[in-house]
Amino acid sequence: MIPDIDAWECWPPRLVAERLRGIGTPWYVAGGWAVDLHLGRVTREHEDLEIAVPRERFAMVAGRFPELAFWVAGSGRVVPATPAALEAEFQTWALDPAAEVWRFDVMREPHDGDTWISRRHASLRRPYASIVLTGPDGIPYLSPEVVLLFKAKHQRAKDEADFALLAPVLTGEQRRWLDDALDLVHPGHSWRD
Repeated sequence: MIPDIDAWECWPPRLVAERLRGIGTPWYVAGGWAVDLHLGRVTREHEDLEIAVPRERFAMVAGRFPELAFWVAGSGRVVPATPAALEAEFQTWALDPAAEVWRFDVMREPHDGDTWISRRHASLRRPYASIVLTGPDGIPYLSPEVVLLFKAKHQRAKDEADFALLAPVLTGEQRRWLDDALDLVHPGHSWRD
């Protein structure tokens, strides 16, 4: 039976971080939760929790959650995590079979060793050490300029709200990187103004 794709009861980032402590591979909270971790406060409700890991190290993460079933999400559907499905898409949803709800989303990102490669444009590369920040609570999260690059694609109301919160706190270096990345990935994007 295929689980309901709208049945989300996401775990808080703290819980996932506790389970991944000492894993030995870069990982980080992404999306809207990364915005909140950077700002140090919850700014809105979150319908899901997204984390990201280097693609080839996904099994390390999945191994920390033996009670969950991982499904590949993409093209508006979810399918069992077969090798072919894992190769075809980058998102993997963690299903709690006992509760019949999704707990978090794992994005399997391209990388070259300890260097992150953007799935938006392969020329955008940075060491994980420069994009993974850690807040006072010890939870690793994606640097705000990279979060905004991913949010720039859709510009939904929540993405615009996240931009309005993060733009004033970006450093000059972060703003320059975002501007250059937007020019490359989304030329003429309104966030460049």
